[in-house]
Amino acid sequence: MSNHYLPISVIIPCFRCRETVARALGSILNQTRLPAEILFVDDASGDGSLDLLFELAHEHEPRVRVITLDQNGGPGLARNAGWDSATQPWLAFLDADDTWHPRKLEIQWSWLESHLDAVLCGHASQLAAKAVDLEAEEMPEASRLSLISMLLSDRLPTRSVMLRRDLPFRFRNKRYSEDYLLWMEIIMAGYPAYRLESVLAFCFRPDFSPGGLSGRLWEHEKAELMALRTLREEYKLSWWVWGSATVWSFTKYLRRLWLTWRM
Repeated sequence: MSNHYLPISVIIPCFRCRETVARALGSILNQTRLPAEILFVDDASGDGSLDLLFELAHEHEPRVRVITLDQNGGPGLARNAGWDSATQPWLAFLDADDTWHPRKLEIQWSWLESHLDAVLCGHASQLAAKAVDLEAEEMPEASRLSLISMLLSDRLPTRSVMLRRDLPFRFRNKRYSEDYLLWMEIIMAGYPAYRLESVLAFCFRPDFSPGGLSGRLWEHEKAELMALRTLREEYKLSWWVWGSATVWSFTKYLRRLWLTWRM
């Protein structure tokens, strides 16, 4: 393998993604430092998306591969399938309707190389409409994520995350908040996780906009509450911390509901 390629497998879960996946792939191929491997995971789309994925993979083989799932299981299980098939020591995640800043891998990898304790690293993200000629910080500020900071707010958009492939965790079989639960499990197990304060990823609609998975507010809220309950039962979250986090989660849900009504 050329030294030009970073030891990273990028995993892209795909479900009926024909309209956006080429844009996502383009944002990876336009990186100033390229990953060694890109994995499309087709989550039983059934609409012709798979044909496009194979076409894109053929154009960029052997570094782009396609994994197919027989049954639709949601983005978490699709990411797990990519995780299990990945060949590189680090994984990065990008959804088929999101993109990266051209220097995302360069900057994030440079930071990881100088912080060898880190096993999980994310960064800031924002709406693409606001990213007009956005300059990335060469040496962004970083903070280690604590239990309390993550209970207050999920500080790790999935499109921003890189983690070590050998971590003994996986996404749970859930369609909502499975990523939040995974980050929390890793942090509560004592593994160092960090967030870089630099915008290196973009989405094309607000995370809680009316359409799609992100718009199903009550389903998201129920899943987040279940994630907190799982942490309480399996990781011995104290009753006081669990209760406070539950109240705060529901308060955030009411705020999102109000903001959605205003759209």
